[in-house]
Amino acid sequence: MSTKFGVRCTGDMLEPVESPPSDGPPLSSDRPLWTRRDTAAGVTAITLLVTAIWLSTVVRPSPLLHDVALFAHLGFLVLGFGAVLVADYFFALWVLGRATFAEAVAHTARLHPLIWSGLLGLVASGTLLRPDLSSGATALKLAFVTTLTLNGIQATALGRRMSTLNGAPPVPLLLWGAATSALSQLCWWGAVVIGYLNTTR
Repeated sequence: MSTKFGVRCTGDMLEPVESPPSDGPPLSSDRPLWTRRDTAAGVTAITLLVTAIWLSTVVRPSPLLHDVALFAHLGFLVLGFGAVLVADYFFALWVLGRATFAEAVAHTARLHPLIWSGLLGLVASGTLLRPDLSSGATALKLAFVTTLTLNGIQATALGRRMSTLNGAPPVPLLLWGAATSALSQLCWWGAVVIGYLNTTR
């Protein structure tokens, strides 16, 4: 908690004025957008993805375990992608003037655990689905998942910056957010379509 002091003019006298205490440091948009923690998260995510791909080549699940993994895969898809759609919905409400920018950012931040849980569950259950790594479609799906992961990390960093803003967000930050959302939708829908085509063959 910190206390600030100002000056008040009373007639010919200047008197110090104590401002109400605040519960933390002032918000600042000068904070670095990308931190060492974000870099570490990216390296960890890539390591986990590579490990999952390797495990998918050595694990031989039974038919029952394969079916359970497929059901879990679909469930995690609903969880992760559903949370992404809800997050984009909150920003659509802001564009339509039915919510403030701060509300959209705050609600989206609460959805991050669901999005990451869904994505992590998709990767974990995918190791038991015996993907055909020689297939071009599977390689493209893995590229989508990798892009989703890295995009999610930078989206988290972008959300931190947006949460520090006071007033209207600058246009470059809005364009960055729009590009992040568009890339996310492209990768999610691409992975869904490829996954559907692979299961119907």
